[in-house]
Amino acid sequence: MSNKEDDQGENDMIVKAKGAKSVVKGSAVAVALGLAVLANPAMADQYTDAAKKWIDSEFQPSSLSKDAQMAELEWFIKAAEPFRGMDINVVSETITTHEYESKVLAKAFSEITGINLTHDLIGEGDVIEKLQTQMQSNRNIYDAFINDSDLIGTHARYDAVVPLTDWMAGEGADVTSPTLDLDDFIGLSFTTGPDGKLYQLPDQQFANLYWFRYDWFQREDLQKQFKDKYGYDLGVPVNWSAYQDIAEFFTNDVGEIDGQKVYGHMDYGKKDPSLGWRFTDAWLSMAGAGDKGIPNGLPVDEWGIRVEGCSPAGSSVTRGGAANGPAAVYALTKYIDWLKAYAPPEAAGMTFGEAGPVPAQGQIAQQIFWYTAFTADMAKKGTPVVNEDGTPKWRMAPSPHGPYWEEGMKLGYQDVGSWTLMKSTPVERRKAAWLYAQFTTSKTVSLKKTLTGLTPIRQSDLDTQEMTDIAPNWGGLVEFYRSPARVQWSPTGTNVPDYPKLAQLWWQNVAEAVTGERTPQEAMDNLATSMDRVLERLERAGIGGECAPKLNEERDAQYWFDQPGAPKPKLANEKPQGETVKYDDLIAEWRAAQ
Repeated sequence: MSNKEDDQGENDMIVKAKGAKSVVKGSAVAVALGLAVLANPAMADQYTDAAKKWIDSEFQPSSLSKDAQMAELEWFIKAAEPFRGMDINVVSETITTHEYESKVLAKAFSEITGINLTHDLIGEGDVIEKLQTQMQSNRNIYDAFINDSDLIGTHARYDAVVPLTDWMAGEGADVTSPTLDLDDFIGLSFTTGPDGKLYQLPDQQFANLYWFRYDWFQREDLQKQFKDKYGYDLGVPVNWSAYQDIAEFFTNDVGEIDGQKVYGHMDYGKKDPSLGWRFTDAWLSMAGAGDKGIPNGLPVDEWGIRVEGCSPAGSSVTRGGAANGPAAVYALTKYIDWLKAYAPPEAAGMTFGEAGPVPAQGQIAQQIFWYTAFTADMAKKGTPVVNEDGTPKWRMAPSPHGPYWEEGMKLGYQDVGSWTLMKSTPVERRKAAWLYAQFTTSKTVSLKKTLTGLTPIRQSDLDTQEMTDIAPNWGGLVEFYRSPARVQWSPTGTNVPDYPKLAQLWWQNVAEAVTGERTPQEAMDNLATSMDRVLERLERAGIGGECAPKLNEERDAQYWFDQPGAPKPKLANEKPQGETVKYDDLIAEWRAAQ
């Protein structure tokens, strides 16, 4: 597991490799920059007044002093002069962080810069559809997009997105903030292409972790009952065997708590695009299907796609992929088994959005696949899972791993919604939109945004006293993001050459296994074959240049099983001894590693 210095060093190397223009760091320099501007009486106008107003009324707390905030905003005021009066439109999916941007930060930006900024909120699928349309038509629909970094492999190959490394050093140099401080972003490795260039700027991040009822797990009667049956302590599951034992225990042995039926697991299973996220968001890597490698497995990633160099070479085991290998089939099988045996009966008919609020209702003991984007809703006072003093009855912890997982592999998924500039956007509009992108991620506003949406992007925010103070109310979120463990959670990587085309194949095939129309093996065989067909089409079209797909010739599966790493042959025992760890010991370990 990497330590904090390794994590920072990785970011440093990424930035240097990209050859990005150097950034001015430190509030002292920022203050000097701002004071020079303030010395000009002509600048003491409505925009400066607006900046002061917003700093005092909204942008607190901040990792910067008010003087440093003012200095940073004075740069935005000056840089925005050529674009005043322009109407700029950007878009993102609808989550709490982006709602804050749309309702608050867009208004603030417009008042401070004179640029009329509209920040639209639409569904995640709609964002991808608009993005695809703009890529294919070369017609400007939006001046900037916040879309998941899951598309990094697409953006790096399709030549439709502006590489930010080139932009900041070239056409966009005059509108790139001297206080951007790229080194401070914790997610740059996720938005960097195979060529070492930065393609997207992280705007928000949230991980997919394990969630559980800490108060129930602490009960001595339940601890004794569990240990008497299973022979080990009730605690945070380290492996899937323990997760299954705990799910069985709460569903069937405990059954009721305080007169209410309880369940040992929560999930969703409706045939819907969100079912695809349930799997592409690293479920196979949690089982251990891919290879070692941070942020994504190499040469085989968490989708089961193998690359040779930077060229996708196949998804099927017969081509050296792992999408239909034993570990992937095991992952799908356990998902179905647990959904049917340990989750509420209605869960199988729910979508992602419908299932998300269920644990807050107080009947769920644990959830293996839980997005920290739900933290704010889960921490609301008055809900059954929050104490009267506002502290949570639940905690979040690292995801348990399946029997095929090995040390050095990624352990889960992290969503990184990131600013993306399109080549189809006229340069002047692109410059104005880039100013807004930097504004929404600036140190002036980022801490307040993090405290509102709970999706941190900057190390300087994580290091503040405000984050320390709020940590007890967020059930482990702050400790996770401050820990070196966070690097094991990553978005979809660069092996996936066309995210929109490939992602839609997952829910369609997985759903047939959930309904029983196909066996898990048949479903994953169909998925792997379907993905290989898409890769073949991309190969024929030459999409991606040097990194375009080049499929391996098919070989007998045993040939690949005999090679090191993924795809991995079937284990004789897929349910080893359950293993748990005490939550408080885990948190103490994280804190010590900071």
